[in-house]
Amino acid sequence: MKSASKICRCIVVDDEPLAREVLVRYVERIPSLQLVGQCSNAIEAIEILKQNSVDIIFLDIQMPEILGIDLIKILKNPPSVIITSAFQEYAIEGYELDVVDYLLKPIKFERFLKSITKVYRRHDKEPDNSDVDEESAEPQKERYLFFRTDRRTVKVMQNDILYVEGMGNYVKVFTEGGVIITKSSMTTLETMLPEDGFIRTHRSFIVSKAKINSFNNEVVEIGKHQIPIGKLFKNNVLRALGS
Repeated sequence: MKSASKICRCIVVDDEPLAREVLVRYVERIPSLQLVGQCSNAIEAIEILKQNSVDIIFLDIQMPEILGIDLIKILKNPPSVIITSAFQEYAIEGYELDVVDYLLKPIKFERFLKSITKVYRRHDKEPDNSDVDEESAEPQKERYLFFRTDRRTVKVMQNDILYVEGMGNYVKVFTEGGVIITKSSMTTLETMLPEDGFIRTHRSFIVSKAKINSFNNEVVEIGKHQIPIGKLFKNNVLRALGS
């Protein structure tokens, strides 16, 4: 996995059915994550990994037969590992094995999102070719996102996004070429978009900084569109745009 814009394939490994259900629900809420499988023990996980390309493993520690920590040690080239556990005592050993994050149960969705962001940031820093020196590497390609809409997946370049409007369990993505409606939350999409290029102006709106034509204390204007600035977001918006 090279960037947040790619669809990341993941598996959930936990012997507790309810814990698996929580993680599966969280995965389904993030458009850029695709669940390849879920299983209750390390042996089943190994079989899934043999047959599928996987970018992220959500891995419990206390499981029958083989502990999650031991599974990491068994795998020659493990994907990014996010440990999910009710016990803190394995945290140090987990980080020594280069896990991306260590989530303590019960896991809140906001904390889950931070872990996914850590995965993206880690891989964004990896060069596309380990043999190429940093000085001679080509400039980073324009980033994009995939949105599921109308029973298909649409690729949208981040530079084409004007702004995003939340509508309950869905969002409307306004682009240079039209409007895309996809099932997602504003929180999820905010996490997917780079902070240096986008800013949340309102509970229901995220805008592209580069597309803003003008603004005041109440609205930002993008073309003919006026996007409101919410009271809770005003200070942050004015500070960011003023700088």
